[in-house]
Amino acid sequence: MMGFVVGTITGILSGFGIGGGSLLILWLTMVEHVAQYTAAGINLVYFLCCAPTALISHIRHHLVDKKIALWCAIAGCITSPLASLAAGAIPMDWLRRLFGILLLVLGIKELFAKKK
Repeated sequence: MMGFVVGTITGILSGFGIGGGSLLILWLTMVEHVAQYTAAGINLVYFLCCAPTALISHIRHHLVDKKIALWCAIAGCITSPLASLAAGAIPMDWLRRLFGILLLVLGIKELFAKKK
């Protein structure tokens, strides 16, 4: 039941653009003791379920710049296979540490970002 509650809360946060997927990975790896690669795979399936609803809402509210979104999609299609290969070559302990560092850097950046 707790997994359902955590999934629901992180899904709602994802819809708001808060990064529920990152929270889900933290939950899966730190509380449920799921391997990092497995947690990332679960997060991808989770994202495919949550993202369409959030995207539709953002498009309706004119929050999506379609030209930038197109370039991001193209870049993602090119770099995703490369990142997947790199992640498979990195030892699990390093992958966890790098993910933690990424979250810290993004969090610090958000704390000091100037609001428009």
